Amino acid sequence: MKRLGLFWFGVFVIGLLVLIAIFGPMRYDYGTRVAPPYQPISAQYWLGTDSLGQDIFTRLAYGARVSMLIGLSVMGLALVTGITLGVLAVYGHPWLRAVILRLTDGMFAFPDILLAILIIGVWGTGIVPVIAALAITAWPSIVRLVKTQVATLKDREFVIASEALGAGTWYTVTRHVLPHLTGVLLAVTMVDLSAVILAESALSFLGIGVQPPMPSWGSMIKDARQEMASQPMLLVYPCLVLSLTIIALNFVGDGLRTIFDPKSRSRGS
Repeated sequence: MKRLGLFWFGVFVIGLLVLIAIFGPMRYDYGTRVAPPYQPISAQYWLGTDSLGQDIFTRLAYGARVSMLIGLSVMGLALVTGITLGVLAVYGHPWLRAVILRLTDGMFAFPDILLAILIIGVWGTGIVPVIAALAITAWPSIVRLVKTQVATLKDREFVIASEALGAGTWYTVTRHVLPHLTGVLLAVTMVDLSAVILAESALSFLGIGVQPPMPSWGSMIKDARQEMASQPMLLVYPCLVLSLTIIALNFVGDGLRTIFDPKSRSRGS
């Protein structure tokens, strides 16, 4: 299947990125010059050096760690919040369901990136404000997805049988309802993770995300943009890594949806 071929390509790219982030250069002195500027590719400097004499490959590896930290933190917070509120929107008291649904609808009224910029503008710059801002904008879509799926599963035979046998709501939800959402949540998480990484890079590009001298792909693109006429490769490297990461995560998400959705599998074969 073509989709599964793209899925394994995405897995390979993401796996390679994770290996580089974990086992890449362990030492990096932020803002420290390690060589003369604009050194070419060599055995010592795999991608050369930038205008400040910093190793580009090392900065890309540390940028991957920053993206992984922010992306996984944001999605972890969004999943916990989204799953909790999504379940309460189905099993909670009517007044609680109404509050959750109205709050979720209200969050969709604000453009995500503009809301994130507003939160960072009030809170301040840095990794923690970026994580908080992106997490606040990420949970509403999870709530809507979980609420729809749980409402569908609530009337299924195995859920009704569990309740008829005297199982409590907590047991029924955790043992019978949520396990059926694993596949779809995993697929959606991969796609949303790509959006979070792109948003973090956009905020850093605008100068309100991860602050220098800590490396970020967005800030590397911003700095390289000023020299793209004379040193175009300084712009190509972070753009290429960022683009491959986003494409790979989308391929993985689409492949997971194909694997866990028999109807999608039959259409893609």
